[in-house]
Amino acid sequence: MDLNVTFATNYSNITSYSNCMKLKFYASLVFIFISFSSHSQIRILFDATKGESASNADWVIDADLFNLGFNGAVASVGSGNESNPQQFPTPDQSTVTASTPETYWKGALSSWGIDCVKQGYQVETLPYNGQITYGVTTNPQDLSRYKVFIVCEPNIVFAAGEKVAILNFVKNGGGLFMVSDHNVSDRNNDGWDSPHIWNDLLTNNTVETNPFGIAFDLVNISGASFNVTTNLTDSIINGRIGKVAEAEWFNGTTMTLSPTKNAAASGKIFTTGSSITGTTNVMFATSRYGNGRVAAIGDSSPCDDGTGDPNDASLYNGYWNDAAGNHRPLLMNATIWLATSNPTTWISEPKAVNTVVTIYPNPVRNGKLQFSPKFTDNSPIVGQVLDITGKTLLTTTLSENSPSVDVTGLPSGTYILKLISSGSVGSGLFEIAQ
Repeated sequence: MDLNVTFATNYSNITSYSNCMKLKFYASLVFIFISFSSHSQIRILFDATKGESASNADWVIDADLFNLGFNGAVASVGSGNESNPQQFPTPDQSTVTASTPETYWKGALSSWGIDCVKQGYQVETLPYNGQITYGVTTNPQDLSRYKVFIVCEPNIVFAAGEKVAILNFVKNGGGLFMVSDHNVSDRNNDGWDSPHIWNDLLTNNTVETNPFGIAFDLVNISGASFNVTTNLTDSIINGRIGKVAEAEWFNGTTMTLSPTKNAAASGKIFTTGSSITGTTNVMFATSRYGNGRVAAIGDSSPCDDGTGDPNDASLYNGYWNDAAGNHRPLLMNATIWLATSNPTTWISEPKAVNTVVTIYPNPVRNGKLQFSPKFTDNSPIVGQVLDITGKTLLTTTLSENSPSVDVTGLPSGTYILKLISSGSVGSGLFEIAQ
């Protein structure tokens, strides 16, 4: 069966990246169009019940009101001017296109949220008065309705029932993103900060002690690190959104892994000078628990896009600017990994044979390119076109027998074609000449 793959390059008419994928099967003369609606796809829930907008923090994807106040662990409307995010961001996410800027929404996590929508996901916020439950059918925002739960720097401790809900959510196939900050970062002055809160969840629950094999260190560190795992098939370090080569902390913490508690605990980024195969000084980690997945980062600064609550004293742009732009692919690759259910897909970090890909014709002049050698393990192939900075421009799933990739619409220049299957990873440079 011969497969021709054509990429749509009129970005203004695309509502999600998957809408641009068209596959034409010549053998059967059947046309198949794969189109994902953002409202029928994976749902991602951002938490706002744990004081995420207290003080100078604004860890929300969008807020229309700034009327929330915090008296310790108690949040109330009308007692302050902090972000009070609603369940659904506005304007509606169905209007987000590939060219929509992160300023479309108001929140320090708006870039993260917009990027999720551009990947075809639906995003929501669990408001300050929402309930963290699992398996409670009367709760319209029960965790069972979502694939990924993102909690960015909680400042209110989880209740006993919430701990059980979160751990069972992960055990039954959910994805949890734990974002911490440095020791002594209590923003609402209730005696709890995020590393203590995460450790309390993991060690003081009725389900299992340290189920993820991750513990947050009670430290305060700053600085950049290029100490990244060298596994080329790691889908968080070398993922759909691009390659991660650096991370930079501005008052954050590290983690210690316990393989005896959970052998799946794995470090992705370590502090400078630390062993990338070790279990200490971990800046970014992942794990698996039951049927679910966990990602953990030791600093909230990489999540901040600099456009949060205007009432806050200082806003920073760690998502786009810090670490030479590496934080965006780090966070988004991890989000995609958390949202991936099928362990046989390319995102599951397959053991692979690295292959040099030859692209022809090169330079490309008519908008079409092919590659060799062909992968022979009969598994789906994910194809990515990246610019020379590592930014992913096009992504699709290919199949057998000499696929051709239409790069019409891309300007003249040098690009990278990256191909990933369950058994191989390959990449090669090509040029587009007019």
